[in-house]
Amino acid sequence: MKRRQFIGLIGNSSLVLLAGGLSACGNANKKLVSEEFVFVEAEAFENYGGWSLDQQSMEHMGSPYLLAHGLGIPVKDAETQIKLPSAGKYRVWVRTRDWVAPWQAPGAPGKFQLLLNNKVLPEIFGTKNAEWHWHNGGTVDLAEHATLALHDLTGFEGRCEAILFCKDVSFEPINDVAALRVFRRHILGFPDKPDDGGSFDLIVVGGGLAGTCAAISAARNGVKVALVQDRPVLGGNCSSEVRVGPAGLTNIAPFPHIGDIVNEILPPERDTKGKITNAAVADFYDDVRKLRVVHAESNITLLTDHRAIEVESENNVITAVTIENTRTGRQKLLKGKLFADCTGDATIGFKAGADFEYKIENLMGSSNLFSLVNASKQDEVLGCECQDKSALLSKYEKGEFEQPFPRCPWALDLSDKPFPGRKKKGEKVDANEGPEEFAHMWFWESGFNKDQIDEIELIRDHNFRAMYGAWDALKNIEKLYPNHRLGWSAYIAGKRESRRLMGDIVLDAEDFKQQRKFKDPAFPCTWHVDLHFPKKEFQKGFEGNEFIADYDKNISKDYDYGGLFWAPYRCLYSRNIKNLFMAGRDISVTKTGLGPVRVMKTCGMMGEIVGKAASVCVKFKASPREVYENYLIELQVLMS
Repeated sequence: MKRRQFIGLIGNSSLVLLAGGLSACGNANKKLVSEEFVFVEAEAFENYGGWSLDQQSMEHMGSPYLLAHGLGIPVKDAETQIKLPSAGKYRVWVRTRDWVAPWQAPGAPGKFQLLLNNKVLPEIFGTKNAEWHWHNGGTVDLAEHATLALHDLTGFEGRCEAILFCKDVSFEPINDVAALRVFRRHILGFPDKPDDGGSFDLIVVGGGLAGTCAAISAARNGVKVALVQDRPVLGGNCSSEVRVGPAGLTNIAPFPHIGDIVNEILPPERDTKGKITNAAVADFYDDVRKLRVVHAESNITLLTDHRAIEVESENNVITAVTIENTRTGRQKLLKGKLFADCTGDATIGFKAGADFEYKIENLMGSSNLFSLVNASKQDEVLGCECQDKSALLSKYEKGEFEQPFPRCPWALDLSDKPFPGRKKKGEKVDANEGPEEFAHMWFWESGFNKDQIDEIELIRDHNFRAMYGAWDALKNIEKLYPNHRLGWSAYIAGKRESRRLMGDIVLDAEDFKQQRKFKDPAFPCTWHVDLHFPKKEFQKGFEGNEFIADYDKNISKDYDYGGLFWAPYRCLYSRNIKNLFMAGRDISVTKTGLGPVRVMKTCGMMGEIVGKAASVCVKFKASPREVYENYLIELQVLMS
């Protein structure tokens, strides 16, 4: 291949130009070789083994990473093949962090090692620094080809973002994210401009229930749609990755067909005795069903595993978005006439300069739901989603039910603290049934005064520390539930509140209470004014780092609106970005207005309306606002 110059980075901030011949090898151009470097993105590994891909903090750190989410059981090795420019000595750098160091907690639980040709490097990674950094792994002698593996040591959330092999053993990679991103793209040989991803009538960013319903609704009304989702599955909080039970009533007069698509893509209602089911088994959320419905629509181009990273706009009109493949790093430019921000975090609107509200104080937090498995019950063992299911089943068949759990000195110290599921002294405990009000519960929640966008890794990790600390206390301090183990936990955070984009109507809880009538009723709201805050009973000793929530019963009572309210279409488009819709929890509401609209079936119905409105825009070459001003009857005909 033609020799060219590329940017290498040395030290803290200095730049030098290094000449090198680049040649591609391996997974979709994600590993490239130079005379100086071999740069391996963790997400480009050919086989993830038991490691999981986490993209939640891409903007903050520049790339996705692999996570060893084993709930205390070491996960299977991730493996890939690498080609080096020549045999010889290389210095190895691993981009990682000690994930409990922000709290100065001892123990560095996320330990892992590298294997090269099945030989273990002595250095243990994940043991240094609170921030993402390049951990020096020492030098190693290698032939031109090698097998590289990530070897988890604990099952406790070790993480790796990239690995760098340097023939120049004095080279030190930079940690500055912006500069590192330039270095990364140059050394991987990516083009300066994104690939052409095509042109669309409507680009929907965010494949949760709101975005999926918006895409289907628009496509069925003749709109050419791109649906961009940064995970491999659709559904967002209502997917098998997060597992929040869907709430909200659908199909209500005077528009009884609003909710048809919501109910089409959700699995049939199951008998849950009237309860919202959180952290159920994966099949309950039926990811395949959502994908099947979307794939059946010829007007939808589905782009899973893609994250929107840049927005192009002119004169308050969005013209294009750049999306990046979370596995390959390859970028595409999607051009569109209309855009729908269904990201939850209002990412597209924010990048386009849309008016928004977001104050980082007294927020509703994020949750990482979890469940337990009773190893003495055959049905639970057979349904377990554990990393070591084969071993668990083998022990069950031998009558070996006991499930030890390691001490977690790095987790929240709950050895003498109350938490939900912990009995008071003297209270009877049924060890066979597991703790009550412990697993599957929405109130394990944190990040009330933290940035739910830029600090989501920290917030999620605090949820992990709470879960592990509580389970450590029950298993090892109380000596309870000997046959139980953690069975599943979400590593993707279920968010409740972040940015809200402002529309022509900003809906408030007072509107609900007063039953304010609008000319453009669009979707029914049936959830109560539900706002969360740290629960005082569990705050002591964790002020500023609370981990259990309550909902404000006084607000819910004060703003009782009778259980049905029709929200207006005008809170579903931006007031200053002319071609931007929104659906989901980032719509135009105040903080109190967010309480009753944020549940998922309601968000899905918002998407249905956005899709129909987009078709009116395309038909009449109108803006979202002009649909209200000039074509409301046409929209209402579609709603009917």
